[in-house]
Amino acid sequence: MHTFLRLNLHHPLSLLTSLPTMTASLALPSISLNSSSVSGLRNGKGAPLGIRSLRRSRVSMTASVGSQTLQSDALFADYKPNFAFLFPGQGAQAVGMGREAQSVPAAAELYKKANDILGFDLLDVCFNGPKEKLDSTVISQPAIYVTSLAAVELLRARDGGQQIIDSVDVTCGLSLGEYTALAFAGSFSFEDGLNLVKLRGEAMQEAADAAKSAMVSVIGLDSDKVQQLCDAANQEVDDANKVQIANYLCTGNYAVSGGVKGVEAVEAKAKSFKARMTVRLAVAGAFHTSFMEPAVSRLEAKLAATQIRTPRIPVISNVDAQPHSDPETIKKILARQVTSPVQWETTVKTLLSKGLKKSYELGPGKVIAGIVKRMERSAEIENIAA
Repeated sequence: MHTFLRLNLHHPLSLLTSLPTMTASLALPSISLNSSSVSGLRNGKGAPLGIRSLRRSRVSMTASVGSQTLQSDALFADYKPNFAFLFPGQGAQAVGMGREAQSVPAAAELYKKANDILGFDLLDVCFNGPKEKLDSTVISQPAIYVTSLAAVELLRARDGGQQIIDSVDVTCGLSLGEYTALAFAGSFSFEDGLNLVKLRGEAMQEAADAAKSAMVSVIGLDSDKVQQLCDAANQEVDDANKVQIANYLCTGNYAVSGGVKGVEAVEAKAKSFKARMTVRLAVAGAFHTSFMEPAVSRLEAKLAATQIRTPRIPVISNVDAQPHSDPETIKKILARQVTSPVQWETTVKTLLSKGLKKSYELGPGKVIAGIVKRMERSAEIENIAA
């Protein structure tokens, strides 16, 4: 018998905080960014962040995107992570977020800039909700993007915060959080990133409205078993209702997306596959599947019109769990991201296996810390909320 819950998640993030094997919340520092610092953070000597990583990286390797091989995309091919910034995705939002950020002028300024771009008072929605409004795709995505970068400004403002920022040599974000990571790494300005996120949320909502689809989190199985569960469900539905794994979060927590009938079949069969439970996610539709295909062309057009630069430090992609340095490749990856499964489990495992010393989760919620600790209990991670 499956369990049906309504959660305000794009990804089944908050589930991790409720699982008995998860680690309790961790105390964290705080950060600071103005719009120029988001697009060009610098170390104490005025050199761009991550320049040492750039100098150490080799450019002799190649990477393929479609049929085109790009020499410049392998700049970070041999990256060696020490300190990472990790940014949350949709589902991390909560009414009241952003309040602490108002104590730091540079952080508060980000919300003012956001109001001009978005055309509404973002801070008011973050502070006061209502929850249903904040949870909507078109509101929650820009809200999390802004609040996460405000957390960077809170960290910068505290003693030793700038030194922490300067030490970061890799960054990544969960789904939406990849845009935040790219902004932090200087690939685009705060303003350009927010415009992209605004369009992304609108396009994903429209794609979700165009077809009946859903997402469900499967708890207690490894990825092979969840794939077998999807295969079994797909045998009972037509092509329009097929399902697939959309979010690879960590062992025991994978999100499945697809047509409503396919999702219902997953829920009905989960117990026979020994799943602990299934949790239907209160989201607009089947994110990170072909159901989001209508959003791709709009994203491609917006990305084509946006100046994207080589990031100062490696930014790990959700699509292939690899860092990319070629701006055109980054654009293609971001356009593909909304229809591609999120490879977060591989991303975190790779960082840990490469010797990551410490990571920081910046923004609302503490779900990413839960994922990391679930994979490696000894991993050091600090939460920095705003």
